[in-house]
Amino acid sequence: MKRIMQLLSALMVFGVAGAAMAAEGAGGYGSSSLAYGAALAIAVAAAGGAIGQSLAIKSALEGIGRNPSAAGKITTPMIIGLAMIESLVIYALVIALMLVLKI
Repeated sequence: MKRIMQLLSALMVFGVAGAAMAAEGAGGYGSSSLAYGAALAIAVAAAGGAIGQSLAIKSALEGIGRNPSAAGKITTPMIIGLAMIESLVIYALVIALMLVLKI
């Protein structure tokens, strides 16, 4: 699974960077390829964020299920972690919008 995520990350970085660089020149890529690159970037970021959040919640619920008295100590770091994951997805959305609105 880790290898697949590394491959998807590399494809996203090279795809978005290639589309962004190509939009500057007069070459074969147009503004639509930049929009496709931005759409790919936000799709991968949203999928990665959803996977990360589901794994975090799964682990927290397993911990609470094993030790119900530790629910207070588990819930606060889980919510902070979920907020951090969501902020990364919003950051990817901002970058994608910056790429698209550059057209």
